[in-house]
Amino acid sequence: MSGAAGGPAGPAAGPLAEPTAPVTPRWTTALSLANGSVWVGWYGPLQVLLALQAAELAPAGWGKESVLAWVTGIGAAVSLAANPLFGALSDRTTSRWGRRIPWIVAGAAGGGAGLVVLALARNMTAMVLGWCLVQLALNATFAALVAAVPDRVPVGQRGAVGGWLGVSQTLGVVLGTGLAMAAGGLTAGYLACALFTVLAVGPYVLLRQDTPLPPALRPAFTWRGFTRGFWISPRAHPDFGWAWLTRFLVNLGNALALLYLLYYLRDELHVAAPGDGVLVLTAVNAALLLATVVAGGLWSDRAGRRKPFVLWAGVVMAAAAALLACWQTWTGALCAAALLGVGFGVFTSVDFALMADVLPAALDRGKDLGVINIANSLPQVAAPALAAPLVTHAGGYPTLYLTSAAIGLAGALLVLRIRGVR
Repeated sequence: MSGAAGGPAGPAAGPLAEPTAPVTPRWTTALSLANGSVWVGWYGPLQVLLALQAAELAPAGWGKESVLAWVTGIGAAVSLAANPLFGALSDRTTSRWGRRIPWIVAGAAGGGAGLVVLALARNMTAMVLGWCLVQLALNATFAALVAAVPDRVPVGQRGAVGGWLGVSQTLGVVLGTGLAMAAGGLTAGYLACALFTVLAVGPYVLLRQDTPLPPALRPAFTWRGFTRGFWISPRAHPDFGWAWLTRFLVNLGNALALLYLLYYLRDELHVAAPGDGVLVLTAVNAALLLATVVAGGLWSDRAGRRKPFVLWAGVVMAAAAALLACWQTWTGALCAAALLGVGFGVFTSVDFALMADVLPAALDRGKDLGVINIANSLPQVAAPALAAPLVTHAGGYPTLYLTSAAIGLAGALLVLRIRGVR
């Protein structure tokens, strides 16, 4: 990436400069807390609340699996469009508070409102509307937070910062699941997640270390140029294209493995309290992820290499999914959760650094990262469409988890096609 503005990096540097000054632990902590708030808002519902609500509100003639697939699939389609859109809008924002902070604040408020709508939902339509608002708004926050990393973090720190973001993501998933289970009902669970989501962005916003974009640096706007900017040619930028495809396939495999976890425990393993089982598996997964995510990022920074870490992390994650297919016991599920934590921990930090390293242009960091984040949200659209027929018509959970393993392994192998990053 090349910057259009000169001067040293850091809080006083131009917003398009390639950063060179290390970020502080205080900044990293505040960014990680804000990032965790987004994952609480997403995964409290995704891990527990939406599945329970789907079973409770399923219309006559609908199965709970179909309701959950429609709600999550439509919400993921909203996410698919929202992330690059808000990333592009934040790139062009000339607020005196900076390019990213206005979208962080507005997104957190809107996400909290969407969770309140879900808390009050009494039918499937209200569920869809509430979840779509959550996805729309929290993607504004997420797009802005992720773009802050190439804005502020030098290359040699990106693996470590990516690791801490992975920690906050994991803790957000665990906390969201815990709030959903401990609050004492659907309404209280949604409201608890909403409160945390709104409050936890506060420390990052109050730091006010988001360099404003001078109006003179904002390019002229045309609808044609704006819409065409979302296409990044894989022929012109092949490393970006291969990195995107790697992330998409690994995340699709992971989404297939996690989507029906509550139903897998209840209907296949006959766990007496499947909600508690999800919480236990999430905690095991989180513990192993936390043990590897920062270490993997630091190791990658010091080695100056990204691809071997992404490759082997994907192999380990594929092995975890295969274990769920072949060893259908509670012990097997615990082992798979542990393996998935190890693999996803390393993948989360190192793949994030790899993505930041292959961005085409400094002016479009938010938009380009939004395009990359389609590789996170598109699997949430594709997974329900693939998973429901696999479970109901094509062999059940063994087929689902073997498919998950094959897709994730294919994604991991494609990282070897990237040439500009070691």
